Amino acid sequence: MKKAEIKNLSAEDIQAKLTEAKAEFSKMKLAHKISPLENPIQIRDLRKTIARLNTELTTKQQ
Repeated sequence: MKKAEIKNLSAEDIQAKLTEAKAEFSKMKLAHKISPLENPIQIRDLRKTIARLNTELTTKQQ
């Protein structure tokens, strides 16, 4: 998810996307520990998306 896409979301939408992304991240990490993922870079990209969502959420709440 790009930064421009995240900026257009409301705080409630960002919160919903954040919980969804965190669940997906934990599921991906577990799957990667059991058997290696085909594309492990997805884990890094998802972690960065979570960070972007957190950053935008804090700026909207201030």
